[in-house]
Amino acid sequence: MKKIVVIDDDIKGNQMVCRILKNAGYEVSSAFNGVEGLKMYMKERPDLVITDLYMPEKEGLQTIMELRQMDKKVRIMAVSGGSANMNIDEMLNTAEMFGADAIMAKPIHVETFLNRVKGLLDE
Repeated sequence: MKKIVVIDDDIKGNQMVCRILKNAGYEVSSAFNGVEGLKMYMKERPDLVITDLYMPEKEGLQTIMELRQMDKKVRIMAVSGGSANMNIDEMLNTAEMFGADAIMAKPIHVETFLNRVKGLLDE
């Protein structure tokens, strides 16, 4: 069974994504900021990390960079609803430059999201 870590400070959004992934047959763990997410990555060594970009303590871009330093092969998907300072497209494009393998805007479309997850895990 493929393991996924979901990092998102929005509790409801985090729970929703975890539920979608669990219902699709994945083993899922969650964290609520980048600091927790990096610790969880080291402990779990998942096949995929899905991270929000705008979070307290350690935002997603920093989390992506640190994940890439730890493991060049880790699969990373960045998701974002934007922020007051940057629009969604700018944030997601920046996430790709920092090392995300896939990007997706919030709110997510479940079928598209699961197809993207499957594609990342099958590569």
